[in-house]
Amino acid sequence: MPRRLVCAACGATDEWQAEVQGAALVGAALGGTEDPFFRRPLWLQTRCVGHILWAYNEEHIDELAAYVSAVLRQHRASPTMAMIPRLPVWMKRADNRPEVLADLGRLRALAERSAPDERSDAAHRRDDRPRLRGSSLFRGGPYE
Repeated sequence: MPRRLVCAACGATDEWQAEVQGAALVGAALGGTEDPFFRRPLWLQTRCVGHILWAYNEEHIDELAAYVSAVLRQHRASPTMAMIPRLPVWMKRADNRPEVLADLGRLRALAERSAPDERSDAAHRRDDRPRLRGSSLFRGGPYE
């Protein structure tokens, strides 16, 4: 589906539409610290145990916190369960649990802010787009 970005603060707009390669549509690559459609740094990110912890929204934070805080991690069906196997090992480690949960709390507080000068120092462009493996649908082949 096409996307439209509108900044409530300055009125800037941007449009996104899937590219066409041959007869196929090339979609957005989810994951990473940038918005998958407009390649802008995500608002909700912070440094955590030597890595960048990020989330798309408060629902994403809730799901991450529920998984990380669980002592017994049971598999349950939910629309966001596909992300659980893809979480980085550092986030799943029990010895990182207190720091990850504290930083998820920091992201929750950040979600309530709206001024650009209130963003985390981690929320700046680094051009670290995710690289999808095994898919020839994305530019540059399967290992771009």
